[in-house]
Order: sequence, then C-alpha cells, then structure tokens
Amino acid sequence: MTTQTERSLVLVKPDGFKRGLSGEVLSRIESKGYTLVTLSIFTPDRERLERHYAEHQGKPFYEPLLDFMSSGQVTAVVIEGERCIEGFRALAGATDPSVALPGTIRGDLGRDWGSKVQKNIVHGSDSPQSSAREIDIWFPELV
Repeated sequence: MTTQTERSLVLVKPDGFKRGLSGEVLSRIESKGYTLVTLSIFTPDRERLERHYAEHQGKPFYEPLLDFMSSGQVTAVVIEGERCIEGFRALAGATDPSVALPGTIRGDLGRDWGSKVQKNIVHGSDSPQSSAREIDIWFPELV
C-alpha cells in the first residue's frame, strides 16, 4: 500500500465555534498526527459560502445552510498528512451526529438540535479534488 501526503480543509462550523469546541477539534487533529498548515477565525461571507456549497444550489437545504454557516465565526484550517482527507473524515464521524460512533468528533460532541440544517460541528473535504477547490476558496494564498 502506498501513502500520499495530502492537504484537507477542515472547518469548525458556527455551532462548534460557539460551543468552544475549536480547541478540542484541533487537539484531535494533532493527536492523530496531522499537521496544521494554516488557521483563521472569521465569519464567512455569503459569496465565499456560495462558492463552497455551489454543488448544493437549488436543494431545499441550500439557503438554510448558507444562513447557518454565515451566522457566526468559524475556525478554518488546512491540515496536512498521509491520507488526511480520509483520516479526518473518519475522525469526524457520520454526518448525522445522532448515529455517529462514539470516539468520533460528531459522536462525542454532536447531537440533533431540531433545526432545518444539520449542525454537526465540523466539515472536512471529501476528496483531493474537493480539497483543492475548497482550499482555494478559503485560503487562496496557499494555491
């Protein structure tokens, strides 16, 4: 089996940031052995979010998702490591925190809040192609 050093975008979403979970998420990333390449904390604007979630435009959850993601600060991070895209997604757990396994970020720290969108603490790129596109949106200086 060959390994591949990758980069991935990780976002601690507004729900996670508001609950003070950025440090916990970053600690888990570092404990897993991945490197933090860069980090920024800010409230994302609609234009950036429209670019990030372009594939979901027209879906019923699109507007509530943009509203949620622009509702507060996020911690945006680029991580690096061997197979970090797959590794972080395993660390994050299932998208639905109600069924995410214990030991994962969403399984340990998330729950269903009964809102229009899934508030599940973190986002992680799902492929090398998505990672490159997302890093360009959130950290264009790295491209």
